Amino acid sequence: MSKPILMIFLAYITCIVKPKPLFMKKLFAFLLSATFSVASFSTSVSIIKPSLKANEVYLPIGKSGQMISIQDLSTIKMKDFEGLTGKKMKLMDKIGFVIGQKQLRKSINPDGTFSRKKVEKYFNKMAEGGGFQAGGFFLGFLLGLIGVLIAYLIKDDKKKNRVKWAWIGFGIGLVISIIIIATSSVSIY
Repeated sequence: MSKPILMIFLAYITCIVKPKPLFMKKLFAFLLSATFSVASFSTSVSIIKPSLKANEVYLPIGKSGQMISIQDLSTIKMKDFEGLTGKKMKLMDKIGFVIGQKQLRKSINPDGTFSRKKVEKYFNKMAEGGGFQAGGFFLGFLLGLIGVLIAYLIKDDKKKNRVKWAWIGFGIGLVISIIIIATSSVSIY
């Protein structure tokens, strides 16, 4: 109960009804137990999510689909990487690979967890299926607003991502439609 209602209730009980001592004891016990039960329901439990470790996140490498952990990718030699992918890297690819490895090593702590929240957030999002959602994209692209509505109506664990890609597909479809209409204007001579 809120305080004003409780004060009015107590004033009514004490002044108008003229309560008996036994009734007051029962009322006091009831209010005390109600207070403790409300207080016990208002406690919160915080769940600490364990940090994502670099040796637990795997990426597919090459056409064969071999998996390599982020930890291994940050320390692998270039020749070994070329052997895994089955392709020989050009000079610019090698430079990019070395720079990427240095950045990856900087983002991994000595205990194997990610030091940058941005990296951990990215891999958590990808693990939850936060990448491209083709179904949502084509719903928005091919069906327009009706496709976006359908994306909202489908209820599953990928709804948020599907709706996002449905809106993106709708936007791209709209831009393409406007470009086609603008370039194919009929002029009368």
